[in-house]
Amino acid sequence: MSSSADERRARILKAVRELGSVRVVDLADRLAIPAVTVRRDVAALADAGELHRSHGSVALPDSGPSGRTGPGRDRVIGMLVPTVGSYFDEVIAGARSAATAAGARLVLGIAPYEARDDRAQVDRLLESAVDGLLLTPNWRPDQDPDQHDWLGDLPVPAVLVERKALPGSPGAELDAVGSDHRHGVLLALRHLAALGHGTVALAARDDTWTAHQVRTGYAEGVRLLGLEPHPVIETHRPGTPFGLTDSEWSADQLAGAVEQGIRAFIVHNDQDAIQLPPLLRVRGLRVPDDVALISYDDVFAALAAPPLTAVSPPKRTVGATALELLLRRLAAAAPMPGHHLELLPELKIRTSCGGS
Repeated sequence: MSSSADERRARILKAVRELGSVRVVDLADRLAIPAVTVRRDVAALADAGELHRSHGSVALPDSGPSGRTGPGRDRVIGMLVPTVGSYFDEVIAGARSAATAAGARLVLGIAPYEARDDRAQVDRLLESAVDGLLLTPNWRPDQDPDQHDWLGDLPVPAVLVERKALPGSPGAELDAVGSDHRHGVLLALRHLAALGHGTVALAARDDTWTAHQVRTGYAEGVRLLGLEPHPVIETHRPGTPFGLTDSEWSADQLAGAVEQGIRAFIVHNDQDAIQLPPLLRVRGLRVPDDVALISYDDVFAALAAPPLTAVSPPKRTVGATALELLLRRLAAAAPMPGHHLELLPELKIRTSCGGS
């Protein structure tokens, strides 16, 4: 085996260790390796006993009988997420840990935000003979609710993860476990208000379900706390002028708000927030001396310079709770009432707001 094949197969093993059971096609997409090459490498790794193949998915071999004696009893759970590599890695890790503890196996499917092919990915998971589903659909605020009708036709129990269906829609009758993002924004606003800021601006995208929840939480929070509202600063602007990147555009908007007397900002999400301090510094503004900054998500916030105070949704606990709820439903001898569970985020205080 060539050194390049060695390196490629090592990357495959590393990804499977991180993700648990994953479909081969999604593994190929994650690693940016042709699917035919991944299948060949997976076959070699399976022959060597380093991977286990089943129904188009791969996983690490069972470590022993203890992995199959929990309440999951060889249940296979399909999990649909819109992305890996950031926020949902922790949600997946929580679900995977709970599955392992229960003796169940997790099979991962990825429907990228841009693809909008939730149902096609769910159909592929169902072809893997899963017993139940953990679903994070690609829902946008402006989507036609009728596009979600397929949730009412699922042949196996399902739990929505970090999503909540519209009242009266077929998905509204499904179990749901997620973070209370509105409460998370309120925590950030309260902290900045306690530091003396009478106006706090929100910088956020507008093209994801979570961003919509954060925006709604901002509108509710400033009203509840009696703060002066400010129009949301868009962090993603199609056709950004003069060749600016989204981050440069956002930094210009924040600098303009500072000129209007605003000194405190909440930024959704970490990937956008972590790029702002150096860009603001170029514009003569320092965090936290001139600008107080709170990030939303807490995936990378602690790695910023300076480390960012951040709203931290309970990502791992969401994944674990959703998996455990699904297994309880699968094992129930009598009908269970539906569960809509919202878990509260925390505020992780670091140095980007000043004060204490």
